[in-house]
Amino acid sequence: MTNDAAPAQSWKVTLPCTRAEAEALDGDIAAFALMEHPPVLMTSEAEDDGSVWRLDAYFEGRPGPAAIKLLKTLVPSAAGVKPQVEALPDEDWVTISQQGLEPVTAGRFHVRNIAGDPELPGHVNLLIEAGRAFGTGQHETTAGCLAMLDRMRRVGMRFRNVADIGTGTGLLAFAALTLWPRAHAIASDIDPVAVDISADNARANGVPLGDGPGRLALVTAAGADHVALTGRAPYDLLIANILAGPLIELAPSLCALVEEGGSVVLAGLLNEQADAVIAAYRRQGMRLAERSDRGDWPTLHLRKRPAIGWKRPRRIDRAARGEAPGFGSI
Repeated sequence: MTNDAAPAQSWKVTLPCTRAEAEALDGDIAAFALMEHPPVLMTSEAEDDGSVWRLDAYFEGRPGPAAIKLLKTLVPSAAGVKPQVEALPDEDWVTISQQGLEPVTAGRFHVRNIAGDPELPGHVNLLIEAGRAFGTGQHETTAGCLAMLDRMRRVGMRFRNVADIGTGTGLLAFAALTLWPRAHAIASDIDPVAVDISADNARANGVPLGDGPGRLALVTAAGADHVALTGRAPYDLLIANILAGPLIELAPSLCALVEEGGSVVLAGLLNEQADAVIAAYRRQGMRLAERSDRGDWPTLHLRKRPAIGWKRPRRIDRAARGEAPGFGSI
């Protein structure tokens, strides 16, 4: 006789939505952050011409009125629509929902979300199974960061101390260690589940965990205020693929972790939010080095200016702080 409780039955809530709403839902959903078992959200085209999209939310256990009301706030266009709520058969619905995901190629990286998909010759192949954390490579923000990091390496930039803030699945930290394999690296997330998932993904992709060159340290942390992050600073490369609001709010603390001449790669913002994000980082002594747009989602590469005024300016050591003219790509 066992005392183990039977797993809760899975339920699905379906609502219509617009394409813009569907794209916005590919980021972290703060509305469900406090739920013990947040739903898995999947969006798809309900009509072949792209005029109607659909949101499917998968819940562990029957969702209550409050959860459904919260879900409807994510798709304002469906305000007057009665959601379709249904119990699902006792199947692995997460795996089933992932079967339509196509691999994503960005720069030299080829990211598969299903283990059975073939690897792509001549590329860095990474396996990030879709599930409970954001950052599978499917969204334009993650793919944009991968392409930006690849381009930075191709022009000869070198980094020795890397931080990935809001890592999600760990993908961007894995990519950075692939490009700069002797770097020290740390990845953080406010969600301990995401940190656990990143550890699992690291093992699945052969990324060694721990301290030291070529290894990835993982920590649960809100923003940049954690001794594990501040103790390893300053960084010559900091990556933050989160949302525009947190990026602006965290600008002072994130920039304080970056050394003079160091690079910051930001994503998770929309085109109309880019100017406000850039302005927030310029106020912290950063300058825009490059911007790359994928659809409505820009990726920003900024550099930290040398200190001026009462602080003595220091010459930027290009080899140590991100630039190494004369070196080609790997």
